[in-house]
Amino acid sequence: MSKRDYYETLGCSKDVDQDGLKKAYRRLAMKHHPDRNPDDPEAEVLFKEAKEAYEVLSDSNKRAAYDQFGHAGVEAGQAGGGFGAGSDSFGDIFGDVFGDIFGGNRGGRAQVFRGADLRYELSLSLEQAVAGDSVNIDVPTQVECDVCDGDGAEPGTQPTSCSSCNGVGQVRVQQGFFSVQQTCPNCRGLGKIITTPCSDCSGRGRTSKVKTLAVQVPAGVDDGNRIRLSQEGEAGRNGGPSGDLYVDITVKPHTIFERDGSSLSCNVPISFASAVLGSSVEVPTLDGQVVLKIPPETQSGDIFRLRGKGVRQVRSAGVGDLFCTVQIETPVKLTEDQKNMLEEFDNSLQTGGSRHSPRARSWLDGVKQFFERMGA
Repeated sequence: MSKRDYYETLGCSKDVDQDGLKKAYRRLAMKHHPDRNPDDPEAEVLFKEAKEAYEVLSDSNKRAAYDQFGHAGVEAGQAGGGFGAGSDSFGDIFGDVFGDIFGGNRGGRAQVFRGADLRYELSLSLEQAVAGDSVNIDVPTQVECDVCDGDGAEPGTQPTSCSSCNGVGQVRVQQGFFSVQQTCPNCRGLGKIITTPCSDCSGRGRTSKVKTLAVQVPAGVDDGNRIRLSQEGEAGRNGGPSGDLYVDITVKPHTIFERDGSSLSCNVPISFASAVLGSSVEVPTLDGQVVLKIPPETQSGDIFRLRGKGVRQVRSAGVGDLFCTVQIETPVKLTEDQKNMLEEFDNSLQTGGSRHSPRARSWLDGVKQFFERMGA
C-alpha cells in the first residue's frame, strides 16, 4: 500500500511555512493520540502518519529531498515514524500547545516578570497645551533595590536554585493524560530561593521611591491625549524589564477661550451703539491682540471667523481658526435722562414700522399664525 502524500496527511499546501506545519501537526496529534483513543487502532495509525510527515517536513533538508524526489528521497534516512520510546507523549503535546497560556517556559530558564505600567494625570493650562512645555512630575513607583541590585539577597550572599523546579520557575502538573505547566509554588516563579533576604528590600528586589521625571509636552496636545514614557513604570522582577508610564493630559477650563480640536471660540461683548453703527474691537488671541471689525447692524449671536488664530494640533501642519461670537450687552443702571432718551429713540423706531425690526415682525407674524391654527 503506497504512502499518502505528507502534505495531504497534514492537510497543508506545499508552500506552508514552519508555523503552519506545527499547527497542523498539533491539531492532528491532539485528535488521534493513542492516549485519547485507547480502543481505536486506526487513530494510532493516523497519529503515526502525522508524526512521520511532520518529522520530515519540519526538517529543511528532508523537506527539500521530499519535494524533489517524493518518498524515495527520504526513505533512506527515515526511521519509520513509529510510536515508541522517544516519541512525544500526549502530555508533552498538550503542554506544547498550551504552555504559553499557563506561563510555560520551555527554554529552561527562570521566569522574568515585567514591571507594572503606571498612570499619571497631568493638568495643563490651555496655553501650555497649545504651545507645548516641559513639566516635572513626581511619580511614586517601585525601583530596583540599590543595596542588592534587584537580586533580593543580602550583599555577600547568593540565592540558591529552587529544588522544586530546578531553577526554571515552573512545574508540570499531570492529571490523567493532561499535562500543564504552572508557576512553581515554592519559589513563586523566580527559580531561586533567597535564604538571607536583603535588609533594605526584605528580599523583594524592589523598593518604593518617588521619581521626578521631566515630561516633554508636545505643542498642540488636547484634553484626553496620552503621552507614553517607555520603561518609566515599576521595575521588573527577576531581571524583567520595567513597565511604562502613561501620562494622561487634562486641560483646565480657560477664562476666555473654549477649544474644539484645532478651533478656538470666545464671546465678544459689544455695546448697542457699536452693533448698530459698526465699530472696531480688540480681541485677544493666543498670539496677541488683533482688531475685529464689527459691521453696522450686527446682531447678537453673529459669529466672526479669524483664520489661523486657533491651534496647531500635534499631528497636523495646519492651524485652526478663532470664532468670535458677538454678544450685545444691555445697558444697566441708567439715569432718568438716559431712560427718557432711550424711550424717545424707541418711539422713533416704532414710526418706521417693521423696516427697523424685521426679525421682530417676522416672529410676531409666526405667533399670530400659530394661535390661528390652534383656534381652528
